[in-house]
Amino acid sequence: MILLVADVLAITAALALTASISSYWLRGFDWRPVALATIPIYIAAATNLRAYAIDALQYPGKGISRAAIAALFTLLVILLVGYSLGGIRRSELAIGLIVIPAALTLARLAGGAIGDRVFENRYLTELIIVDGEEVDAPPHAVVIDARDVGIEPNLRDPVMLLRLAEVLEGADRVVIACRPEAQYDWAMSLKGANVRAEILKRELEMMGPIGVGRISGGSTMVVASGPLGRPDQIVKRGFDLTFTVAALFILAPVLAVIACAIKLDSEGPVLFRQARVGWGNALFTVFKFRTMRIEVCDADGTVSASQDDDRVTRVGNFLRRTSLDELPQLFNVLLGSMSLVGPRPHALGSLAGQDLFWDVDERYWHRHALKPGITGLAQVRGFRGATREPADLTRRLQADLEYISGWTIGRDVQILMRTALVVVHPNAY
Repeated sequence: MILLVADVLAITAALALTASISSYWLRGFDWRPVALATIPIYIAAATNLRAYAIDALQYPGKGISRAAIAALFTLLVILLVGYSLGGIRRSELAIGLIVIPAALTLARLAGGAIGDRVFENRYLTELIIVDGEEVDAPPHAVVIDARDVGIEPNLRDPVMLLRLAEVLEGADRVVIACRPEAQYDWAMSLKGANVRAEILKRELEMMGPIGVGRISGGSTMVVASGPLGRPDQIVKRGFDLTFTVAALFILAPVLAVIACAIKLDSEGPVLFRQARVGWGNALFTVFKFRTMRIEVCDADGTVSASQDDDRVTRVGNFLRRTSLDELPQLFNVLLGSMSLVGPRPHALGSLAGQDLFWDVDERYWHRHALKPGITGLAQVRGFRGATREPADLTRRLQADLEYISGWTIGRDVQILMRTALVVVHPNAY
């Protein structure tokens, strides 16, 4: 309800502002009937996209991306209906395309702040029932010992089931921590409890399951899933293309000057191509400006560049220190093999000390659940340069996994802005 009210107020204010702006050079339009038509369409679209789900309140970035997609759909409907009937002009739609998403973003951020203040980050009532098994409960959870309240899983005792129902009243989620031999009884007792119920199974922890599926009448354990749903993938790709096309147009003269400087400084091609591990652990070809002499270029990436590396050319030294050698990766983004923001791609032969990256930490392959990026969370935190020891990789890997698990389009924008501050970095060489 907080988000719904915030959205309605935002759209109303945005339409009023759009009408006010357009009236300066055009006759303007009556925004009130437009609002009456727009708001129901938007609410229907936003509801379908789960823009009012609990996680949209918990994580404003998710809510903003869902609200933005719903707003875009609504504006397309208005375009087809309002513009065809002559009620709204293209200039007013263009203004609305800027003002409405901006207003929704501000409203969502305000809604998230209000939610945090009102609920103190406790959006769900989580109940843990302990039955002979110790559990490390989160601070916000309610923990009940089954023996203390006199409940046990007994389908043959209606009174016991009634007592269990009273304990579960008001809970959004219940987790049972019990002995393996009692798990079946608890599962059967909770199936009719009208609450999300889970059994803690410590033996599954090593495989890191994330859910349960079914195939041919049997149950499966879900151990991996793409981190982004289709709507989020569309938002991220749309943002990548919009930014990249604009950047290539603006930077075209810079790219041409760098290419000429490389050709004049040393023999060989302008671009350096190297196979790297990308999305889904598949290999792709990354583009960079060549910064080393052609006869000593390291195609496998087994030897990281070091300070005062004699393989680096004069122009290459400047390009590396200013990170300009990464600019051709904009073409990788354009082609779809990379994203603007994501885990940095590595060559197969990359080493942390004397060990291959995946030998240092088996979670290394998990970082490829998203497309690799020109920049990333690890880079803006200063984790750049050679990986001389395993800890250098571990710090980067931890940042990459944190980024993947908490992706939002707002975070991408934030990382791009922070990247501008670390383009020139002591570890860039």
